[in-house]
Amino acid sequence: MRLLATWLINALALLAIPYLMHTVSIANFGTALIVALVLGLVNTFIRPLLVILTLPVTLITLGLFVLVLNGLLFWAVASLVSGFHVAGFWAAVGGALLYSVISWTLSTLLLQK
Repeated sequence: MRLLATWLINALALLAIPYLMHTVSIANFGTALIVALVLGLVNTFIRPLLVILTLPVTLITLGLFVLVLNGLLFWAVASLVSGFHVAGFWAAVGGALLYSVISWTLSTLLLQK
């Protein structure tokens, strides 16, 4: 049940991003659910591998390269899912950052033990 609640919270966080950034758009709630699912899968399976492969760059930049990875993955999901559009790389970095903050905030407020 908690996994389903987290999925819905992430979809709601995605729906909030276009109101804060005009460079990101989502067609509807169904698209947000699909994007939340794909982002979850990408962050579970692909992101750890990329973090390990880019560890030297991440260490040199004191961890800031992880923001670039998050933006690239956010942008990649936008190119995979129709109805979800990100204008460019910096929009993806900003969108990924906003998505993380909104999702974390909603999860903290709504999923307390």
